[in-house]
Amino acid sequence: MKRILLILFISALVAAYFAFDLGRWLTLDALKASRDSFAALYETAPLAVIGVYFLIYVAVTALSLPGAVVMTLAGGALFGLWVGLLVVSFASSIGATLAFLASRLLLRDWVQGRFGDRLAAVNAGIAKDGAFYLFTLRLVPLFPFFVINLLMGLTPIKTRTYYWVSQVGMLAGTLVFVNAGTQLAKLDSLSGILSPALLGSFALLGVFPLLAKQLVAIVQARKVYAGWHKPARFERNLVVIGAGAGGLVSAYIAAAVKAKVTLIEGHRMGGDCLNYGCVPSKALIRSARFLKTVREAEALGITHARAEADFGRIMARVRKVVRQVEPHDSVERYSKLGVEVIQGHARIASPWSVEVETGQGRQTLTTRAIVIATGAAPVIPKIPGIEAVRHVTSDTIWSLNEKPERLLVLGGGPIGCELAQAFAGIGCQVMLLARSGIMGKEDADAVALVEAGLAADGVRLLKCLDTVRCEIVDGEQSLIVAGEGGEQALPFDVLLCATGRKARVSGFGLEELGIPLTKAGTIEVNDYLQTRYPNIYACGDVAGPYQFTHTAAHQAWYAAVNALFAGIKSFKADYRVIPWVTFTSPEVARVGLSEAEAKARGIAHEVTRYGLDDLDRAIADGAAHGFVKVLTPPGKDTILGVSIVGEHAGELLAEFTLAMKHGLGLNKILGTIHPYPTWSEAAKYAAGEWKRAHAPQTALAWLERLHTWRRK
Repeated sequence: MKRILLILFISALVAAYFAFDLGRWLTLDALKASRDSFAALYETAPLAVIGVYFLIYVAVTALSLPGAVVMTLAGGALFGLWVGLLVVSFASSIGATLAFLASRLLLRDWVQGRFGDRLAAVNAGIAKDGAFYLFTLRLVPLFPFFVINLLMGLTPIKTRTYYWVSQVGMLAGTLVFVNAGTQLAKLDSLSGILSPALLGSFALLGVFPLLAKQLVAIVQARKVYAGWHKPARFERNLVVIGAGAGGLVSAYIAAAVKAKVTLIEGHRMGGDCLNYGCVPSKALIRSARFLKTVREAEALGITHARAEADFGRIMARVRKVVRQVEPHDSVERYSKLGVEVIQGHARIASPWSVEVETGQGRQTLTTRAIVIATGAAPVIPKIPGIEAVRHVTSDTIWSLNEKPERLLVLGGGPIGCELAQAFAGIGCQVMLLARSGIMGKEDADAVALVEAGLAADGVRLLKCLDTVRCEIVDGEQSLIVAGEGGEQALPFDVLLCATGRKARVSGFGLEELGIPLTKAGTIEVNDYLQTRYPNIYACGDVAGPYQFTHTAAHQAWYAAVNALFAGIKSFKADYRVIPWVTFTSPEVARVGLSEAEAKARGIAHEVTRYGLDDLDRAIADGAAHGFVKVLTPPGKDTILGVSIVGEHAGELLAEFTLAMKHGLGLNKILGTIHPYPTWSEAAKYAAGEWKRAHAPQTALAWLERLHTWRRK
């Protein structure tokens, strides 16, 4: 109701302005003609004239009516330079702020709801540097101020910031126009106020905030580096700490552009993904899925199919797969690429030097830039008694050689769900304890299918229970949990802790350098992945905000390029299109917004859903379950997000990721030939569902009439 009343009030004022032709008083000729009479009135009642003038100026500016320039000239003509400058400065700033607030009240929620995803980068920039942007715009009178008022109202800039920046930023332009008003008789036109030289001066003023920002950055950098001795020359262009996905890619890029780069790894080349995560877990999942296929062979018309799981041999195969992939990330390969690889513990001794402790002793490396890519480690929950029981993490579980008959998994995230289902598939009795449910970042319809898949494979899912303690009674290990029915014991042979991962930030010299961390425990970096020290960068799990191998590699490109070409060209890390997959059965793959996220953020959207039970290839493979769900803006084919649940969901996601990255809509996917019969057709059919829902009904009705007529 308040918005409606405000709209009616503003509309009435604007209508009155035009209906009564009030604009005729706000022209240069009218001002020059009535100057003497207004001057006489001002001499008689100065305060009253200033008050009325002030209110009219505020109203004209707040309503974005034409005539603000003439009003400014009138201020100089009536009140002189200094009084006119004072009155106009405050009136214009207050009026601009009222226009800003009106735009915010009437339009911001609608605009952000409809275009919020595309405005995310703008909002982030305004939140961080809005005052600089606004100050620049205010200094340059080339930009219509009423447009600035309305557009800035749609952004998250604070009202008080908007007011004081406008007050200060418009002062130079106000001075020019008020001064021109004092010379009113000499003016022939409004365009005569701004000469090319004056416009050039304003343009230089507009660049000033940006130059000031750079100057501040230089001063801050000098302050950060104070007390550190910078070497006269550097032995290396780049030192990379950590040889996981982020570190390997950073070193690879540096070597590819012929920089001298050293890669330091204190443990195993390839990092967590190769040795403890992606590679071994997918090898285990392959064995579990084969056994499941054998168990379901009768559905494919095959009788007497039989297979037995040999736990020791399965785990041996897992380790063999790791060894087969190892050469891709080996010292030998990277040495051939031109990377100097040192195996030892690294510690940053200064912003330009890294100490390395190896079996042969300690050496110090000087370098122009450093990339920290030390990854993350599993978190062991603080449960009383946990040290006394047999517990493993997603890192250490691969050392098992004997099958745990009873495996208790703590944590309902992707790692916990994948490993719980895989170990159940090879014959373990598995309980999965997920206090708040599983896969909290996914939509409820996706979670429901995964829960059904876990249950079908023998995983017992426990929710809404709190861990109390671990205990051993008569040699029996148990986790004591508490729920609505009181305490109960969950017996196990091995307890798998899959309760998250924490960035590795200790022991690398970060504390001594005063490099700050975020609340999540990751290294604090800016948009360019720089730490507190501009020449020290971080990427991957240690930097966040994502803990995926592919995002670590993605960040590594930005970290390496920015580190090597600082001062020449820098790039902001781009997180607009980040895909991820959970390799349960069925798989869950997503890119962009989920339906729940869109609702929570108030983003207007439509949901298009295609069931994989309709896909010919899925039916032929006996895997006709799951769906493809696409979010689009109302009436448009632009892809906001995609969720896929089913077999090969991770492979199906790639086409949508490519489309989102390059701005291709569903119509483009629909118009692309997909081979038959393949799983990839699911993307085309999902696009077809959207097209059918948006068919032009009026045009189709006319076509029906045309075809009826042509049959006569």
